[in-house]
Amino acid sequence: MSLRAVRRGNLKKNDRKSQVKGLPLDWRKIMRAVVQRVKTTKLSVDGELISEIPFGLVVFLGVKTGDQESQADYLMKKIAGLRIFEDDAGKMNLSVQDVGGEVLLVSQFTLYGDTSKGFRPSFTLAERPERAEFLYDYAVKTLESYGVTVKKGVFGADMKIEQFNDGPVTILLEKEA
Repeated sequence: MSLRAVRRGNLKKNDRKSQVKGLPLDWRKIMRAVVQRVKTTKLSVDGELISEIPFGLVVFLGVKTGDQESQADYLMKKIAGLRIFEDDAGKMNLSVQDVGGEVLLVSQFTLYGDTSKGFRPSFTLAERPERAEFLYDYAVKTLESYGVTVKKGVFGADMKIEQFNDGPVTILLEKEA
């Protein structure tokens, strides 16, 4: 199968699954996390405060169809050790663990919104809710295993998030299967 055929979309379903390198991003299995350094964050559902962190990281986790636990393992280890907090010299050299911060982990299927056709996003690349919730809960437990205090959102709920970004520092992490 030539790369030209791949780019034109002239692939059979089985060919799409067997190809990885050189394919458009929408065919590859890539778990995604948007990490933001914050001073304070509050998450509410239906006017009720669900989670709050005094400072640390807000992580929006996107789970794509076909994502695996190994990708969550990689991303959570990376998040636990990510050195994006300033040391005494003002350099980003400390992790959330080093500064005693907390993480608010929020499931975010809209990270896989595809706007390549038209103006209304398609979310067909996002994982099914049952599997996505399993991987989200798995990610929470994995991050906690690194000694990080993790607060959660409510999976599938319409959440309202107030956050006071610090920096701002925003990092996009991705892990291909």
